[in-house]
Amino acid sequence: MGYDVYGVGNALVDVQARVSDAFVEQLGLDKGIMTLVDDESQQRVLTQLDGIPLHRSAGGSAANTVVGLAELGGTAAFAGKVADDEVGRLFLDELMSLGIDYRVAQVATGQTGTCAVLITPDAQRTMLTNLAVSISLSAADIDEQMIAQSKYVYVEGYLLTGESTRAAAYRAMAVAKSRGVKVAFSASDPFLIDLHREEIWELITGPVDLFFCNEEEAKSLTGSQDPVACAAMIHEHAENVALTLGSKGSILMHGGETIPIEGVAVDAIDTTGAGDMYAGAMLYGITSGMSWHQAGHLASHAAARVVAQMGARLETKFRPQEVQELIAGIR
Repeated sequence: MGYDVYGVGNALVDVQARVSDAFVEQLGLDKGIMTLVDDESQQRVLTQLDGIPLHRSAGGSAANTVVGLAELGGTAAFAGKVADDEVGRLFLDELMSLGIDYRVAQVATGQTGTCAVLITPDAQRTMLTNLAVSISLSAADIDEQMIAQSKYVYVEGYLLTGESTRAAAYRAMAVAKSRGVKVAFSASDPFLIDLHREEIWELITGPVDLFFCNEEEAKSLTGSQDPVACAAMIHEHAENVALTLGSKGSILMHGGETIPIEGVAVDAIDTTGAGDMYAGAMLYGITSGMSWHQAGHLASHAAARVVAQMGARLETKFRPQEVQELIAGIR
């Protein structure tokens, strides 16, 4: 069996809740930022959500991306670590229901990682992530044969925060390059740029064929305040760049060409998973024969659709005919 994308990332279950700005302030959190927390801190926050409607789904950046690709009709595999618990089974059941291949052994003890996603009225999400057993993903969990059967390996930047997960990321990229498989890498979060700027530049200059980032991450990485200049600077090192601009669309760099992609106007409810969905749709497009402009156009519409609803899963799926109509007339 072949795969469009083999994703590698932290396997988490998202627990989403709509809260007030005052709730976020009361917790002393930086709004719109992801914060790593321990078991006790995570449980304390979840306890305070008692009585608030919660939405749970398989999450983690790379998992969201391969799910997005699969929802569009692509084929995917995923490497991440979950425990043999109720939350871990929820994660696996969701991925397998979409036909995503998952062959990493579950951890017998411990708990599956969770991400509490607090969504304020302005649609911003503040995330508290308890990585739990997801940090035990190792280089030994990377399947060389599955990578060899893939068109792309997709690696989330969050893996750089742990020694074992970093080794898994580098193993996946090394295997991909040795097997002629392209590598896509996501910056994941602005705080990662601050912590790993030089390492990310080395990855962009080295094994990464397609680099995903948002405007804030690009500005932090390059030091420039102009998004087009940021994209051009990154493109001097990376063969392909996808720089998202929120509601303003995105900028693609491919073959020395700048490809502006329009934004799609929607009433945003929840920005959770917007960048992940954009990456999933983009990868679906370029692995299924679309031009970069067509793939970017589809990705923009997919990201817009996901922010107009709660959660990172599309409530209304794209029909094949709808996808063809979206890219019709775009070269």
